Amino acid sequence: MNLRSGRLDKKMTEDAAEYTSSLEADKHIFYSDVKCNFAHVLMLKNEKIIDEEIADKILEALTKLKDEGFEALNFDHSVEDIHMAIENYVTNMVGSDVAGFMHTAKSRNDQVATDIRLTLREKIIEIQIPILEFIEGLVELAEKHKETVTIGYTHLQHAQPITMAHNFMAYAQSLKRDYERLSDTYKRVNQNPLGSAAMTTTSFPINRELTTKLLGFDSYLENSMDGVSARDYIAETVFDLATLTTTLSKMCEEMVLWSTYEFGIIEIADEFSSTSSIMPQKKNPDVAEVARAKSTVINGELITIMTILKAIPYTYNRDLQEITPHLWNSVKIAHDTLNIVSKMVLSININKKRCLELAGANFATATDLADVMVKEKKIPFRTAHKIVGRLVNLSIEMGLEIGDINSSFIDGIANDLGFNKLKLSYDSIQKSLDPLENVKMRQVPGGPSPEMVQLACNNMKEFLKEEFDKKCIEK
Repeated sequence: MNLRSGRLDKKMTEDAAEYTSSLEADKHIFYSDVKCNFAHVLMLKNEKIIDEEIADKILEALTKLKDEGFEALNFDHSVEDIHMAIENYVTNMVGSDVAGFMHTAKSRNDQVATDIRLTLREKIIEIQIPILEFIEGLVELAEKHKETVTIGYTHLQHAQPITMAHNFMAYAQSLKRDYERLSDTYKRVNQNPLGSAAMTTTSFPINRELTTKLLGFDSYLENSMDGVSARDYIAETVFDLATLTTTLSKMCEEMVLWSTYEFGIIEIADEFSSTSSIMPQKKNPDVAEVARAKSTVINGELITIMTILKAIPYTYNRDLQEITPHLWNSVKIAHDTLNIVSKMVLSININKKRCLELAGANFATATDLADVMVKEKKIPFRTAHKIVGRLVNLSIEMGLEIGDINSSFIDGIANDLGFNKLKLSYDSIQKSLDPLENVKMRQVPGGPSPEMVQLACNNMKEFLKEEFDKKCIEK
């Protein structure tokens, strides 16, 4: 079928047809377009807008096409897009006198807008499920390492002792927010533009409530101009994916650092590593490094989409066609990166001995020594901070270890600074400086103590159960 033959005398040149064709990107919306056509024709039949016998023939052809799949479409670039390719298929099946009714009260403008939403909502769920599975794996990993004490960092400098479990649950909480962002976006994706037609709806008495129900949308868009031109939900989805892959990239950065000889906290599984072409001793974190790089591609896709949207007026413009390839590429990269990074992170081997060594080094427990001074001697925290700060300086200068710190040493520093002697007990000092005891004392919700981490794990398990149940219903 040549859509141009009615209004235009000349056929589009082959290079112009290829340049403007969207068939390559349209592969993603093939089944959605068949579904959209089916629902629309069923509605036309129900509302007696087209003859029942004609509708049944079209529906039969669409059902056959759905079973045969995308490969059944024999198209060339002159067809322009998936919508015309499908209409051509139906025409070849039932003849133009019948197939021509399929497009009654419908435009390619509202049709493509519907197709994208139908496809995207499925792809959102396809990404959300592995997010939940990754969180589930992190919770299991955390429960195994509630007492695996290591060092936490601020400014990438030794800060305070934590547990590996606490670190893994930080990952889980970030992923939970990434999941929830997609859930919120899904609400705006799952709205029906079908019935908007080209931009002003139609004079036919169509039933938008019916097509909304048939296609599983929550509601229909209430402005036809907005219905055919709205693509902000695409930008929103790609932003969500960019945020998700930023989370994954941050994990990869820690995997790269932690697996170095200098850190020595973890070993990444061989399946996610490579060696050097010349240095046989090397074990390189290739998957983590490539994932960091691929994550940035989605940032670029988001900027491209926003830039296209910025410069076009209401309503439909062909520029919108150029947005969807960037959407589908973002979806693929996010999905692939999520799958590989989750497998890599959950496969790591943790060096508990090295973790504990780092936690006890470099006076990382000094904050709790200051806290003990405040709690037991009722001195201001800033006073305690000054005493312990001087203690660390002198200990480093003198080459002292944590076990060398005693009450007499502390009192000498306090006296030099013009404060009263504190007379802390040796046990109180050593308990505050012990990494494991240090962690166990943090009984505040959200903290790294084993009890608080388990509470966080339990809460996350409840969230996972609820969301897995929802996804079963949605699928």
